[in-house]
Amino acid sequence: MNFKTREINGKKYIELISTTKPIREDNDVLDLIALSWENDTKAFMIDHLALSEDFFKLKTKVAGNIIQKFINYGVKVAVIVPAESIQKGRFKEMAIEINKGNHFRLYESREEAEKWLL
Repeated sequence: MNFKTREINGKKYIELISTTKPIREDNDVLDLIALSWENDTKAFMIDHLALSEDFFKLKTKVAGNIIQKFINYGVKVAVIVPAESIQKGRFKEMAIEINKGNHFRLYESREEAEKWLL
């Protein structure tokens, strides 16, 4: 797992750059939650490439399971996703709804994501 801990104005988050295998299962998310506890933060910025392709296919329920696990543990997550991925089919509808919440959001730019996380 390739990550960096970032701290700005006394607030920390973990930037997950890449993983050896894409995040797909509950145990993958639990590993990230453990990482957040080890680094004394409850915030993540995740590049979309670290997520399984199934995350973007709603019928697989991978996105819902991942998002729910982060919410259950009170971990705030911003995912950096290219616009063309957000705009695909039913995923666009989910993105609009999920971005209304306070725990998990999708952003096109790192700057927007960081602003929300902090």
